[in-house]
Parts: sequence; C-alpha cells; structure tokens
Amino acid sequence: MKRSQSQSNNDISTALGTNRPAAKKHRLRWLVGVLVLIILTVVIYVLSSPSADMSQRYETAKVQQGNLTVTVTATGSVQPVKQVDVGSELSGTIDSVYVDFNDRVQRGQILAKLGTDRLLAQVVEARASLESARARLDEAKATVLETRLRFERCEKLFSRKLCSGEDLDTTRAAYSRARAQASSSNAQIAVARATLGAHETDLAKAQIRSPINGLVLKRQIEPGQTVAASLQAPVLFTLAEDLKNMELHVAVDEADVGKISVGQRAIFTVDAYPERNFPAVITQVRFSPQTVEGVVTYETILLVNNSDLALRPGMTATAIIKVQQLNNIILVPNAALRFAPAPAKSAKRSRGIFGTLFSRPRSSKRRVNAGNIVKQKVWIVRDGQPEAIPVKTGASNGKLTELRSGDLKPGQQIIIDTISVKK
Repeated sequence: MKRSQSQSNNDISTALGTNRPAAKKHRLRWLVGVLVLIILTVVIYVLSSPSADMSQRYETAKVQQGNLTVTVTATGSVQPVKQVDVGSELSGTIDSVYVDFNDRVQRGQILAKLGTDRLLAQVVEARASLESARARLDEAKATVLETRLRFERCEKLFSRKLCSGEDLDTTRAAYSRARAQASSSNAQIAVARATLGAHETDLAKAQIRSPINGLVLKRQIEPGQTVAASLQAPVLFTLAEDLKNMELHVAVDEADVGKISVGQRAIFTVDAYPERNFPAVITQVRFSPQTVEGVVTYETILLVNNSDLALRPGMTATAIIKVQQLNNIILVPNAALRFAPAPAKSAKRSRGIFGTLFSRPRSSKRRVNAGNIVKQKVWIVRDGQPEAIPVKTGASNGKLTELRSGDLKPGQQIIIDTISVKK
C-alpha cells in the first residue's frame, strides 16, 4: 500500500514539473551543443579570414624568348622486325630436336624431326604401285601392237576377199580397246606418281626446317612429345629473323594521334637501361583502333637500330616522340596561365560568417569567345596590384607555352603565384 502511494506521488511530481533532474540534464545537453556550434563557427571564420598580421606577395617569372620542343609520350614494347612461328603439318612423335633457345639457324636447317616409320612404308607402297602401273602400261602397249597387226592383216586379206567383214570389224574393235587400255594405264601411272610425290612430300615435312635465317626465341617441344596437327598446325619454334633491327610498338592516345606522322624521330628508354636513350624513327601509324577499358589508342611502329643487341624482344619501353620544333619564339610559363588573383578582402568579408560557411559554389563554366577558344590571360603587377593582359597561346610542352599574341615582351615579369608573408 505504501509502495503504491509513493509511485503515485512521483507521477504527480512529474506532471507538475517538480521532478527536476531529467529536465536539467536535457537542458545541459542542449547548451553544450550550442556552445560547440558557436566554437566551430568562430574557428571556421578565423581560418577563412586573412590574418591581420599576414600580407600577400606575388611570385613572378620572366617572359622568355627561345626554342620550344613539343613531344608526345607513349608506351609499348620492343619486338623483332620479322618473327615466324614454325609448326608441323603432320601428326606424330618427335624423334629428335636439334636446336635450343638462342641458337642461330640458317634457312633450310633442320630444327627437329618426326618419327618416319609409317611415312617410309607409305613411300615404299606408292613406289610399288607406280611400278605396277608401268608394268600394266607395257602390257597394254604389247596388246595394242598385237591387235594392230591383226587388224592390218585382216584388212589386207579383206581386199582380196580372203577375210570376212565380220572378222575385219572384230579386229578393228579389238585394236581400239587395246589403245583405250593403254591410255588408262598411262593415267594410272600419273595417279601412282602423284601419290608417291605426296608421300615423299610428307616424308620431307617430317623434318622441321627453318624458313628464315635468324635466332631461336622459343622451343616448345621435347623428344618423345606427340604432335597432333588435326585442325591447326601446332607451334614448335618461334624464330626472329634479325635482332640487329628491332621495332618498337607503342600505343598513342587518340588525343595525340593527329600530331603523329611517318618520319618523326623519337627517343625511348627501357627498364634494363634507365639512363640510356635509344633513338627511333616512326615507320607506320596504323588506322585500326585498340580499345582497352574505354581508352582508344592507335598502334604506332618505330624502327630501332639494335646493332649491339642490348634490346631484347618484349622489353617495355617509354617513348618520347618529337612532333614539333619551334625556334626563337616568345614563351610564358604554364603556371602564369593557370594563375588567378584572390577576390578582394572587402567582398569576402561582406559575406559574413554564414556567407563563408554556406557560400555558393563557383560556376564550372569557362568563358569562351565566338571561335570556341578559351579566353586566356596573364597577370602583371602594376602599382602593387595585379593587372590582367589578354593573350593568345599556341603549342605547349607542359611547362612553357608559345605566346602568339599579347602585350608582353621578353624579360617582363608576370605573376605565377601568391605567397603569404608576415608584416
């Protein structure tokens, strides 16, 4: 009874607002949250506002007059000028292998040999068939001679009425059949000769020979290995014709391929010789595109002199292709073209704290003129303040850009950055 009365008193106290601890705790949390928000706002405002003890100084660079080399960078791999895969048209077991990796071979040299027992038996059989066909031809020729003489004799006797017309017709027909048989025997000889030639060719193909003068890059067979040439000739060896002249296959980005042309010179490096530059010249720019993960490139072939055999097939290379050379022109640093002065302090402060915290994002649109050309400008310091000078630019090498028009002279200082310094 007493417990029930105590619970009832607590409910009444809560309803009347006399139960203070929970309300005080909730109010304290709210005050802490507001205090944290105020502190963060002050910190952001202080950090975003220029310090009274700091001043801005402009870093400048000179407008130059000199030469500009425009290049395109591409990566690829070194490959032999001519590479041949040597296979087998026949199925069988490898009996012998006569060459190994890096061996130099001559055109016609035997590289490997298949087992020839079955092929030799086929050749012997074909030769016997040819001899049999020749014997049948000799027999047919004898029959032709016999029937011709009989027919001629009967024909003479018929003129004397000593041979009947029926006998004359019989001898004539026998003579014709003998000549037809002789023609058939001749045809059978041709078939037997062709069959023998085919088997002799197969026997010759059992010896895998080199089609070129070169170097063995790969050997993919061992003695005793079975070769199955049912639908496609298996590759047994890979040969490179001449490693003293190599090709560099590079992938040129679609944005740069318009600058590439046959005859342009380049230099490239490989990981094996990082401090050595190898010269090369472009011999072909292929029209067929190559698309990998949405990136379109065009294969470009460069000829490389490898007389010292330093380069090896498959080496990864980075090529720098010289696409344009401009001499005695006015140049400006690319940093000057990217520079833009900060907004005035009064305009920045007029936005206030909430303007700083909730400032509108800058527009990503770039101002262009009627020709869809980006309007560019550089800045100079005049009376302590930056002043814009419109310019028109041309080629660039990534660090310097050609100045085609603009009120700038060599040696003139232009702004490339701002530096905050203490007063």
